[in-house]
Amino acid sequence: MSEETENKEILEKIKELTPGEAKLSKVEYEGPDVALYVRNIAYLYSDENIIKNISAAVKKRLIVRSDSNELMDVEEAQKKIREIIPPEAGVSEEGMRFVPEFCEVYIEALKPGLVIGKGGTTLMRIVKETSWVPKVLRTPTMNSDVIKGVRQMLFKESDFRKKFLSGIGKRINQNVVKSEWVKATALGGFREVGRSSLLIETHHSKILVDCGISPEPGIRGAEANAGGGENKAFPYLDSANITINDLDAVILTHAHMDHSGFVPYLFKFGYNGPVYCTPPTRDLVALLHYDYARLVQKGGGVPLYGEKDIRNMLMHMITRDFGEVTNVTDEIKLTYHNAGHILGSGTVHLHIGEGLYNIVSTGDFKYGFTRLFDQADTKYPRIDALFLESTYGGPRDITQNRRDAEIELMETIKRTVENGGKVLVPLFSVGRSQEIMLVLESYMTNDPRYKLEVPIYLDGMILEASAIHTAYPEYLRSSLQHRILSNNSPFESEIFEVAKGERQDILDKGPAVILASGGMLNGGASLDYFKAMAEDPKNMIIFVGYNSVSSLGRRVQNGLREVALPGEDGKQVLIKINMQVKTVEGFSGHSDRKEIMRFVSDLRPFARKIFTMHGEESKCEDLARTLAGKMRIDGRAPLDLDSMRLK
Repeated sequence: MSEETENKEILEKIKELTPGEAKLSKVEYEGPDVALYVRNIAYLYSDENIIKNISAAVKKRLIVRSDSNELMDVEEAQKKIREIIPPEAGVSEEGMRFVPEFCEVYIEALKPGLVIGKGGTTLMRIVKETSWVPKVLRTPTMNSDVIKGVRQMLFKESDFRKKFLSGIGKRINQNVVKSEWVKATALGGFREVGRSSLLIETHHSKILVDCGISPEPGIRGAEANAGGGENKAFPYLDSANITINDLDAVILTHAHMDHSGFVPYLFKFGYNGPVYCTPPTRDLVALLHYDYARLVQKGGGVPLYGEKDIRNMLMHMITRDFGEVTNVTDEIKLTYHNAGHILGSGTVHLHIGEGLYNIVSTGDFKYGFTRLFDQADTKYPRIDALFLESTYGGPRDITQNRRDAEIELMETIKRTVENGGKVLVPLFSVGRSQEIMLVLESYMTNDPRYKLEVPIYLDGMILEASAIHTAYPEYLRSSLQHRILSNNSPFESEIFEVAKGERQDILDKGPAVILASGGMLNGGASLDYFKAMAEDPKNMIIFVGYNSVSSLGRRVQNGLREVALPGEDGKQVLIKINMQVKTVEGFSGHSDRKEIMRFVSDLRPFARKIFTMHGEESKCEDLARTLAGKMRIDGRAPLDLDSMRLK
């Protein structure tokens, strides 16, 4: 059966099942979904079971829209919608955008619940009175240039998006002969941390789960390709015996550069397929990738890709929330589950064929307490193979009690500032920054012992990343979600000050706590502060997250006493490290050894095979060996370039 015939069959079946009262005008593919355009949209909205039943019958996610001829004039519709939505919803003058290509109106509101209405009544009224289908977006409580930019770009490129999604839909809905085998190839991030990439293949499908760069070589840009020896900055895509356009899809677990940093490079060299991720991941990817290009250029390097390639990637992104089942090819279904690592991070569940094989890839995950997120999900329909993060999978990787870690952090800060010193906490702008902000805000607001009369400065991308968190409170812990929705966001606490002007001016003002982006001291704001603070023994640097083996952060942790770093004129300057160095465990977004073991034990159903990844070699090997013995399953620690026939 040809692709064209099969496409027609699916669409014809939907037409047959749609009641005549709806006055269906056309049905078309839209990415992994199917869009129905009707002249009487009010009829379908009157009974939600109509669409549910059709969707179940064809096993497709359906989107219902009005026929374009039924749409109310934009100016008139805008006026009508503002009459329907209560003013306290917080819809600004620019907060309503009409997208004729999709027959939708996007409404940005500080209080989306008031736009939706009880049981969706306000939305239904908008549809019935204007025929435009409303899509509600949350306005971040803090200004976010990234969210503004991404949303504006997507609106502007609606025509391109329409054509792109149509093409993807036709590719997904081919009638192919179902595959009988499944293979996985480790292209990066196996027995190492960085450049994570896993290729999943069947006879008819090829998808990448993550496509990242290594933390240190990656930040130097294209120069990391120069010189002799093996390049360990990027995934081994050229060894996979496929071309870029053989790929059906790229699936991202989360936004960190070691998982997403190589994706724009694919577009630079011709990839034009979909990139699947959660909505927060898309926005955080934009933040991190634009910053990467800026930092490389600032350091005199050549970025792997430019802004054009990043924009191209963003336009090809298809977002999915946790729990949504999505066809990424005709035979592979994707479902995201909460990973608890950073905002929008998801474990990836792949259902291949009609029960042929099921894979779970954890990406980075946290199966323990954090102030930001619920711990990683452990319930899946089926797990034949588990690809398991092992960053802290070594036998000695047991972090201290979280409460003890928080007290140790606060006591260290208190002691340092009382002695006239400054505290530098280098942080990844996404995740650890917000976690530490929550700890400081809680203790300094609620515990009299830690109401320190010193400024806490935020420098680098931390503020922008925090703003993105406020746009997606549904991805956060319920207590934090409630605070943000109640206009009491801890990220906007008065204890925090945004670093402005020259950084030396901040350092000249006396004791302070500085939260600066650049968690491994490989670049960014933290490196500038480190160079200025390192020689004063009163000062303190506190590490609260992971440092890669080759990073400056790891070397400082291990007792480095002097280092040559570029000065303002670009020449190397020898810096003596006299400042105090402290590592406080317990704040990581990664699971420690006990949490990993408990996660695997709590999985339902149990995994039949486990492949360890994203960890130093000895840790991956030991964890795989231990799990195999204790769980009595097949546990392995593959090397990069290893291929495993799974079925």
